[in-house]
Amino acid sequence: MRWLKKLSYTRIIALSFFIIILSGTLLLMLPISSRDSSVTSFLDSMFTATSATCVTGLIVFDTYTHWSLFGQLVILTMIQIGGLGLMTIITMFAVFMKKRIGLRERQLLMQSAGTMRLDGIIRLIKKIVFGTLIIEGIGALLLSIRFIPKLGILEGIYYSVFHAVSAFCNAGFDLMGQFAPYSSLTAYETDYLVSTVIMALIIIGGIGFMVWGDLLKCKLHISAYSLHTKIVLITSFLLLLIGTVGFFIFEYSGNLAGLSLPDKLLSASFMSTTTRTAGFNTMDLAGLSDSGNILSNILMLIGGSPGSTAGGIKTTTIAVIFMTIGSMAKGYEDVTVFRKRLNASLVKHAAVIIVIYVSAVLLAAMAICFMEPADSKAIFFETASAAGTVGLTQGLTPTLCAGSKIILMILMFGGRIGGLSLLLVFAERRKQAPLARPSEQILIG
Repeated sequence: MRWLKKLSYTRIIALSFFIIILSGTLLLMLPISSRDSSVTSFLDSMFTATSATCVTGLIVFDTYTHWSLFGQLVILTMIQIGGLGLMTIITMFAVFMKKRIGLRERQLLMQSAGTMRLDGIIRLIKKIVFGTLIIEGIGALLLSIRFIPKLGILEGIYYSVFHAVSAFCNAGFDLMGQFAPYSSLTAYETDYLVSTVIMALIIIGGIGFMVWGDLLKCKLHISAYSLHTKIVLITSFLLLLIGTVGFFIFEYSGNLAGLSLPDKLLSASFMSTTTRTAGFNTMDLAGLSDSGNILSNILMLIGGSPGSTAGGIKTTTIAVIFMTIGSMAKGYEDVTVFRKRLNASLVKHAAVIIVIYVSAVLLAAMAICFMEPADSKAIFFETASAAGTVGLTQGLTPTLCAGSKIILMILMFGGRIGGLSLLLVFAERRKQAPLARPSEQILIG
């Protein structure tokens, strides 16, 4: 496959996601995939496959009531592959088959795993896969404490595994439609075991594989952490804290009314966690206050961390922008954090990524508003959810027309591989002429 060697790493990664989506689409169209043995349309199957592979969670059909066991397993497989990345899965098969992995494959894995080091990449991939299985296994074991007594041994184990994988991969797909279609985890709003386990899985899956490696290597020696790890951990903590406090205040007399103080804190913290690209919900999203709705949109767009199962603008991108603002306010030329100077190109890339995401969401929202007779607030919520690969919805997804679904699929795909990466897939990279043009000042701000 000579043509494949000519593709950039970004295009290969994008192609791998597209192959998973197309394969999943064809499988979901089979009569065996639906509960009533009917053929699901190509568009709806592709929307579901895109949502699962891009670990988003937006659905046109309730996962339990529409899809058969076979269909659910297809979705679960796409979630797992989409969360880890096809390159990671292929590498593990190559390792088991004792196949040689060349330099190009290692460079591709480095970009796919979101790490900056080429040496030890195969060891990192092994840790990612085995670590994922262990964490998901522990999560499933804890969830089974609640699900087995309610559903029986086999079904309880299946529900535990499905939701553990979905939570760790930040996908948000659920099987609670057995009790109430499209209900997600609303029945477990005050269940400390289920809520805490799901939140833990979401956070662990969303901090990034590179951070895992640092935590395993350096343990509690914080000074030994890389700058990336420090920024991810601090930014993630601040976002979770701000989100929890925000939802607690904004929804105190709304969605949280009638709950005890500890239950309000639990529900608010779950909402703060799940808006960071997870897609589960324990409170009524359609009943969010205007302030809570805006906060949700902001957190959904930010998303998780680089090299993780999460999507969105990413925590480090936002951190770089705010650190740059702080440095400019002090009159500093360089951005310095933890006695390290950030490369100037990082600031430029961060600004470009934010502009791409915000522009994409605004343009998509305008287009869908033109096509749909729905409330603009719900439409913006939907587009922010898709771009951040979150999967939260205010009930709009199943009612959308074909054009709106296609727009959301593009947003989900771009949100998973990265907005800048999506541009690089279609843009032809040309060599820049080796000369410096004359500079001139313009007024900004």
